[in-house]
Amino acid sequence: MAIGRGRELRLETAERRQIGFEMACIDDLLPVDHRARQVWDYVEGLDLSLLYGRVRTSSDTVGRPAIDPAILVALWLYATLEGVGSARLLDRLCTSDLAYRWLLGGVSVSYHTLADFRTEAGPFLDELLSRSMASLIAAGAVGVDVLAVDGLRVRASAGSGSFRSGGRLEELHGAAAETVRKLRSEIEEDPGSADRRLKARRLAAAEDRARRLEEARRAHAEIERRRKEEAREQRRKQPRKTDKPPRASTSDPQARVMKMADGGFRPAYNVQIKTTLEGSHIVGLAISNSGSDRGQLGPAVDEIERRYGRRPSRVVADGGYDGKDDIERLHTEKIEVFCPLPDTGRSDPTQPRRDDGPGVTAWRDRMASEPAQAIYKRRFATERPHAHMRNHGLHRLLVRGIDKVKAVVLWHVHAFNFLQFKRLKLA
Repeated sequence: MAIGRGRELRLETAERRQIGFEMACIDDLLPVDHRARQVWDYVEGLDLSLLYGRVRTSSDTVGRPAIDPAILVALWLYATLEGVGSARLLDRLCTSDLAYRWLLGGVSVSYHTLADFRTEAGPFLDELLSRSMASLIAAGAVGVDVLAVDGLRVRASAGSGSFRSGGRLEELHGAAAETVRKLRSEIEEDPGSADRRLKARRLAAAEDRARRLEEARRAHAEIERRRKEEAREQRRKQPRKTDKPPRASTSDPQARVMKMADGGFRPAYNVQIKTTLEGSHIVGLAISNSGSDRGQLGPAVDEIERRYGRRPSRVVADGGYDGKDDIERLHTEKIEVFCPLPDTGRSDPTQPRRDDGPGVTAWRDRMASEPAQAIYKRRFATERPHAHMRNHGLHRLLVRGIDKVKAVVLWHVHAFNFLQFKRLKLA
């Protein structure tokens, strides 16, 4: 009872424990202009043949029917737009939030199904990106003649403490292999034992750990190989004083320690985003575990040609993409690169160097002109996708491995492009 309420007063008060029945249509409860309805209308217009082809339940089979893939696509697309990146959180929202309940339409779903679908839909999302943008490019609504390329470093799921040196990885892998051998021999010696299931689970866990440690060993060897290649390219005979012994993660072997935007070093992935300079539509995506953006311009152009059968005539990128090999290659393909000149403070960056090829020389001359600087300044408009992804929860990944990371980022790509498509229709 609230303070000040007299006992003689007759009032209507809330009775929340009363059992009752309510008849309501969930479609009437959601506003007609709600974003969930817009997402569902968008998903209904997509070609989901790839997802429907994976469904194994039909009129000729028994058992529980599969969940319509359109529902799962709509759930994750809407969740990404709302900044929800956790399958467990999405599972809870599916029972408490009206918009998610409307999208489900009475279908029940578990967090495990949601988590599996989010990553397994990666190939479908990649193909959808090509198909959705190809139609707009063919119609002239989106142009890829001028391509902007930029990288976004996203914190990996792996912790810094999961990284081990080569010697330690060998020890851990040997111990894990011995554990697997012992468990297998115990099961084979007494297959009828009462604790066989317990031993089988322990064996599966041990095999999984041995597999991850083997991947970490291969990742460590790859890191060493890359360092040797860099030293050979830079003609260094001795390791740099700042170089630390190479290490690999036991929980996410494909993650690499990278320098982040705040200057710190953390396990991360390098997300390469390709956008159009006009309209800032995302037209390409690749995931790399290299901490450097050099060497990414050539693959970016190849990706656009593979997706849309077209090559840009100009590529705009920031200072991290000033690799001479890329610039020379694109010059031979008649593609102009607009990338800021490196300013070391020791000499004029516009002046050619002895080891410059014709492409790098032309790039230096181009970037010294005011028209080229004006084109480069337009690149900052392409930072919108980065800001959108950050503002919608893409700070730290909850999955491991490049393939799963790409699937998660592709949900953000389609969420951003969905908003861009809406603007095109309103224009």
